[in-house]
Amino acid sequence: MSVIQDVLAKLQEKDSGQVEFLQAAREVLTSLEPTVSKHPDFVKAKIYERIAVPDRAILFKVPWVDDSGEVQVNRGFRIQFNNAIGPYKGGLRFHPSVNIGIIKFLGFEQIFKNSLTTLPMGGAKGGSDFDPKGKSDGEVMRFCQAFMRELYRHIGPDTDVPAGDIGVGAREIGYLYGYYLKIVNQNASVLTGKGLEYGGSLIRPEATGYGSVYFASEMLGTRKQEIAAKTAAVSGSGNVAQYTVEKLIQLGAKPITLSDSNGTIVDESGITAEKLAYVLDLKNYRRGRISEYAAKFNVPFFANKSPWDVIKEQNLKVDLAFPSSHENEIEAAHAEAMVKNGCFCVSEGANMPTTLDAVDIFLEKNVLYGPGKAANAGGVAVSGLEMSQNAMRLTWSREEVDQRLQGIMKNIHQSCLEASEAYGAKGNYVVGANIAGFLKVAKAMLAYGIV
Repeated sequence: MSVIQDVLAKLQEKDSGQVEFLQAAREVLTSLEPTVSKHPDFVKAKIYERIAVPDRAILFKVPWVDDSGEVQVNRGFRIQFNNAIGPYKGGLRFHPSVNIGIIKFLGFEQIFKNSLTTLPMGGAKGGSDFDPKGKSDGEVMRFCQAFMRELYRHIGPDTDVPAGDIGVGAREIGYLYGYYLKIVNQNASVLTGKGLEYGGSLIRPEATGYGSVYFASEMLGTRKQEIAAKTAAVSGSGNVAQYTVEKLIQLGAKPITLSDSNGTIVDESGITAEKLAYVLDLKNYRRGRISEYAAKFNVPFFANKSPWDVIKEQNLKVDLAFPSSHENEIEAAHAEAMVKNGCFCVSEGANMPTTLDAVDIFLEKNVLYGPGKAANAGGVAVSGLEMSQNAMRLTWSREEVDQRLQGIMKNIHQSCLEASEAYGAKGNYVVGANIAGFLKVAKAMLAYGIV
């Protein structure tokens, strides 16, 4: 049995119920196989085994009181996975599906994503099974305060810097940061994604979506193509999807889909800047459903279907795909249909939105496939830039942050290409991203000895 397969077997034995984590570990570690023979010092120091086990996993109860005066109890999590190259960094997710396996998968992926940005940030993730949907502002505030009453003792500007994720937007970050200030009496850069009024960075809400489009543009450039005039499918309708669509419009593409948990709209005439403004108001302020777009603009709505379902069932033609909703949203049958209907470039805005079987299909069919840890690294990259601005007590202009973001995404793309070629898988962004992200962290771990 190879070193990598031995590590995976041990993870399967010890973490058998953590499906998403095992999937992420298999995808990353398998692609690291070419590094084993070139780095016997990694094998001797058990780097492959050590990097797959978090430094610590924190589970805590979160009791809070709802508007009717009833006590509710949720679970809170923080997985601090690896801080070899910088303080732990990764988002907080509030969603009923949150469990230890999902948080471990997200934290594990974050190690390599953060490494790829070249910024000094380690990997972590956290969250709760609390669902902010349907809750009043007062209930969300009380939950966030109860959550921070425990989390604050585990975080700090040089220890662990959380950010937002699914279910944690500007409102939640404000409540969390406000309560942190109340408890510790320190105005420190301990959360990112903050409002501009209290230390946030311009472009942060847009960064993940913008970054995924910039990464797609770099991939297309390897085939002497560009974003302009391409038809694009985008899943989701939150921040990542919204700003993916915005950047696609700015670069001359035609995005035609958005979705939420209730279904998908298909606007074959193209989502314009004016229509997107309606979506921003609908989702960010009125907290409405994407089906309202279909009614307002008289376009089809496919209930309980993802864009990838629609492509498969309706033979919808697209050139580009930006899965920006949740893990494992694209399955093998979707991938087959996407390729059949003309899709030749996939840039992931979400974390692990494509199953392993579907990834294999994209790679076999020579689709330009940008894995999430590379393609959606723009969000955490600008979080890192927010930390820098906070540390220096500076605020950079929108143009300066966007320019830095473009430079980071270009560098990530180049690192992936170079690593894929150096390790015998030229043009394979999965191998390139995993190896490029891994090597920096592994060398730092090796330098520290066995700790």
